[in-house]
Amino acid sequence: MTFRTIAAVAALFAALAAPARAQDAVADFYKDKRMTLLVGASAGGGVDLFGRLIGKHMGRHIPGNPGFNVTNVPGAGSLTAALNLYSLAAKDGTVMAEVLPGAFTQPLMQPTLAGGRAAYDPTKFSFVGNGNAETIICVVRIDSGVTKFEDVFTKELVVGTPGGGSTVHEHSVVLKEVLGAKFKLVTGYPGTREIVMALERGEVGGICGFSYATTKQQVPGALDGSKGFKIIVQNGTESHPELKAIGVPLSIGYAKSESDRKLLELYYSLGRFSRAFMMPPGVPADRLKAIQKAFVETIKDKDFQEDIEKIQAEANPQTGDELKAMIDTMFATPPDMVERINKILQ
Repeated sequence: MTFRTIAAVAALFAALAAPARAQDAVADFYKDKRMTLLVGASAGGGVDLFGRLIGKHMGRHIPGNPGFNVTNVPGAGSLTAALNLYSLAAKDGTVMAEVLPGAFTQPLMQPTLAGGRAAYDPTKFSFVGNGNAETIICVVRIDSGVTKFEDVFTKELVVGTPGGGSTVHEHSVVLKEVLGAKFKLVTGYPGTREIVMALERGEVGGICGFSYATTKQQVPGALDGSKGFKIIVQNGTESHPELKAIGVPLSIGYAKSESDRKLLELYYSLGRFSRAFMMPPGVPADRLKAIQKAFVETIKDKDFQEDIEKIQAEANPQTGDELKAMIDTMFATPPDMVERINKILQ
């Protein structure tokens, strides 16, 4: 065997061994550690329940099998959690966050935070993946007088929201300002769970910008109207099969002009990632790759899917690269369209 042949064989073995060494290094790092998962929503809601199931199952799929501590960091539609992750969290791969779309849409619309401080750059996060592409809906009390979406153009509906920055608030404002829905907004609720409680007590007549999966968890009977609540519309560009089957319309079909329709298409495209998971900028590439792989494996895991079914949720993952591509596309939105959406939301 020639020297050149020996060198080639040695190089081949070295190349084959490199992935194993990299995985060993990742396993050595995560062994005996506990990861932190920041949930950018209040306790008890759909986002929180989803995050806690990730914390329950994901460690088994990460080399080294770390444990998880799940902490709620609600506030401003997940802006608080995202800013915490961006500015304060360790960048070693031990901290992850689950956030709502507001963590991305708000910095797009308002590049600086209150007081003039520079906001974080959402394109710089280390993206782990998206847990589910949610269907967003409006659900109402049947005794509110609104029993179908057409009614909101002639009757006032009291709608609860957490306030600016949240998906619930923004969707409510968009329906009011773009389509002319006669919504009276009552803001200040900590999260969707508290709004659902207000809905049950009759303090508000509806909630919009709400996840269909979370609705099935928290407002049972809303699909068929059997318990006093009803889904009246979907906010998106495609119908959920279950909602399409019973004739729940898409709000985009009520646009009064082509310009309004295009604005709604753009805005609804911004909410395709309602279970976004990411890490701070600068996480070591080998650890991020391992976490991204573990995330998808976790959601496809039989035990995880059984737990998701128990809470009547849905989970169809998108990879970290897919999530990053959506965020990059969002931040390439033409400035004039951003300006129009921003004016509506303000």
